[in-house]
Amino acid sequence: MAVTLTPTPASAAPRRPVRDRHHRGVGRWVVLVLVTLAALAMLVPFLFMLLNAFKSPGDYSSNGPLSWPTEFYTRGLRTYWTEVNFPLKLWNSTLIAGSVAVLGVAVSLLNAYALGIGRVRGRLWIVGLFLLANMLPQEALIYPLYYVAKQVGLYNTQLSVIIIFTVIQSAFGTYLLASVLGTFPRSLLEAASLDGAGKWTVLWRVVFPNLRPTLAVLLIFFFIWTWNEFLIPLVMLIDNQTQTIPVAIASLQGDRLMDAPTTNAGALISLVPAILFFLIFQRTLARGITAGAEK
Repeated sequence: MAVTLTPTPASAAPRRPVRDRHHRGVGRWVVLVLVTLAALAMLVPFLFMLLNAFKSPGDYSSNGPLSWPTEFYTRGLRTYWTEVNFPLKLWNSTLIAGSVAVLGVAVSLLNAYALGIGRVRGRLWIVGLFLLANMLPQEALIYPLYYVAKQVGLYNTQLSVIIIFTVIQSAFGTYLLASVLGTFPRSLLEAASLDGAGKWTVLWRVVFPNLRPTLAVLLIFFFIWTWNEFLIPLVMLIDNQTQTIPVAIASLQGDRLMDAPTTNAGALISLVPAILFFLIFQRTLARGITAGAEK
C-alpha cells in the first residue's frame, strides 16, 4: 500500500512563542535597580543643598548639615540675591554661555566642513591636534591666556572669556563633526555639484540640514559646559560688574561674607537657570542623540 505524505502547510508549522516586550529578565531588573540606586546617589548632594538652603546659621551650627530645619529660613536667599547682585550675574553668565554656544557651533561646523568634506591635506594630523588641544588642562593654559589678554587690552572683559571658550569648545566640536562629515555620503555631494551648487550652497543646503540634530546637541552641551566654568572666569574677570554666577559665589566665600546656609541658598538659586534650560531643550537633546544613533 502506498502512503502519500502530505506536506505540512507553513501556517501549521510550530511558531516560536512571542516574547512580551514588557517582560524583563532577572538581569534587566538587576541593571534597572543598580541604575536607579546610582541616580538616587547622585541626587543626594542636591538634597543636602536643598535641606541646608532653608536653615538659619544658628540651626546649622547647632544641629549640623544632616538635620531637618527647625524653621523655614529664607533670609539666606534674600541675602545672596542682594549681596551678589544676582540679576546682573545671571545676565553675565547667560551672555557668555549663549555667545560661546552659538559661536562654538558655527566655528566647529566651518572647521569640520573643511576637514571632513574639503579633504584638506594632512587632515588626520589636524584632527589629532584638535583632539590634543581638547585634552589640555585649563591650568596649563591660564597664564598664556592671562598674558595675551593683558597685552591686547581684553583683560577683565566678557569678550575675552567668550573668545577663549569659543576656541576651547570648538576644538571638541571640530573633532566630533569632522569625524561625522568624514563619512558623509559622497553621492549627495556629487549630486549637488552636478546641479551647479557651490561650496557654500552645499554647506547650507545639504550638509547643515543633515547635521542639524547633532548641532543642536553641541549647542546645548556648549551652553551648559560654559555656564559651569570657574577657573578661567575667576582669573579673567575680577570686576564685580563682569563676573559670572560661579565666580560670584566663590568670591563671597573667600571674603567670608557668606555662611554655609547662605552658600547653599546661593547655589540653589544659581542651579535653577541651568535646570530650566535643560528641561526646555530636553526634547531637542533626545532627538539629536537618537538621530545620531540612527545615522
